[in-house]
Amino acid sequence: MGAVNGMKSKRMPRAVRERQMMDAAVRTFGQRGYRAASMDEIAELAGVSKPLVYLYLNSKEELFTACIRREAEALIVAVRAGAEPGLAADRQLWSGLAAFFTHTAENPDGWAILHRQARTHGEPFAAEVAAMRDEIVIFVTGLIGAAARERQHNPELAGRDVGGLAQALVGAAESLAGWANETEGVSAKEAAGTLMNFAWMGLGDLMKGQRWSPR
Repeated sequence: MGAVNGMKSKRMPRAVRERQMMDAAVRTFGQRGYRAASMDEIAELAGVSKPLVYLYLNSKEELFTACIRREAEALIVAVRAGAEPGLAADRQLWSGLAAFFTHTAENPDGWAILHRQARTHGEPFAAEVAAMRDEIVIFVTGLIGAAARERQHNPELAGRDVGGLAQALVGAAESLAGWANETEGVSAKEAAGTLMNFAWMGLGDLMKGQRWSPR
């Protein structure tokens, strides 16, 4: 049986074989963690030999980094595709959030790598995730700034507060995604609606110049 599988894997196009290895690695790292995951386990799950895994990616660290980059790129693409151009800024933000929660729910192992594993094992893994997060924050910053200009209540908001608001919103989305994935029956649209109700209502007042003060 092993020889048959080996023959099949040799005939397989490189791109297909690499995808199989990456899929197996994401599943293993996501479910077992970086430290506990073994290259033997990844190779077995992918249906290839351990030397072949090392041939494509020289080390466990390189394989984990490749997984982070692949999952980060897929998440960014999903969020950008979800925020449909031409909609009002708040609708774009809502649809982008819905796409974010849909993607993280459909790819729990990839999200576990990005949200938990990569951040807890130091450099260079944390830097890869930080780069992804920065790109999403920049995108959200643009949407909030566009909303402020669109409503024309407080045009100065775009230059003063938008960056911090975007950071807070993305941080809340990350935490909420973890909760939604662990709570049965929470849909992506429900998670997006929860965050919009929490954040956008306050943003609406801020855009009107109504600021909270401890005084």
